[in-house]
Amino acid sequence: MAVTGILGKKIGMTQVFDEKGDVHPITVLQAGPCVITQLKTAARDGYDAAQIGLVEFVKASRITKAQAGHLGKTEAPPVKFIKEVDIEAAVDGAAESKAGDRVLVDIFSDAKFVDVIGTSKGRGFAGVVRRHKFGGGPKSHGHMFQVQGSIGASSFPSRVFPGQRMPGHFGVDQVTVRNLRIRGVDLDENLLMVEGAVPGPRDGYVLISKAKAPPRERRGFAGSGTVDPLKASKKATAKRK
Repeated sequence: MAVTGILGKKIGMTQVFDEKGDVHPITVLQAGPCVITQLKTAARDGYDAAQIGLVEFVKASRITKAQAGHLGKTEAPPVKFIKEVDIEAAVDGAAESKAGDRVLVDIFSDAKFVDVIGTSKGRGFAGVVRRHKFGGGPKSHGHMFQVQGSIGASSFPSRVFPGQRMPGHFGVDQVTVRNLRIRGVDLDENLLMVEGAVPGPRDGYVLISKAKAPPRERRGFAGSGTVDPLKASKKATAKRK
């Protein structure tokens, strides 16, 4: 079984140029290194998964005795935090993953898209215009155009429905961004460059995993192996004749 995800940190955003000269905005992620702290199996735990921890400098005095005992089973170093990721069948010839193995960014060498889970930036207490993208009221003199307005009925139902969009705490939510295209992998520095924005601030921790539902390549845009529709139609016409 092979691990399909890794823990990392958001470094920042920049841009790269492809071979055609087109510019692409990318986010640079510090992917790992991680260590497998525990393997969960369907026979013992009811499901298959790998528990991994992000290896960063952490004082041994900063972890509890329970955590030290758990990490000591696999002789793993003190880790920043622990998450569970899915596992998949290993490729032919590849070694099976076991507790104590290191997880590096090379797991994405053959992948094209990844899913990234992060915590969005905290915005504090915000109104409905900023929090829920309300249009607001009149913007002329004498109006408070960002005020929400009436939220309930009078005699019936005489209450506010649950889930009503109102002012409140904005941000610090778990956000998943799917199908970010991989634009580069640096095996020496454990860097992963993905096209697009990743939730969270700089130095925010993220969970990176292989895309669960990657998009299909558009016909004619997947490279030399793609069938040319014009040539295919001409060949089909010739066969009919």
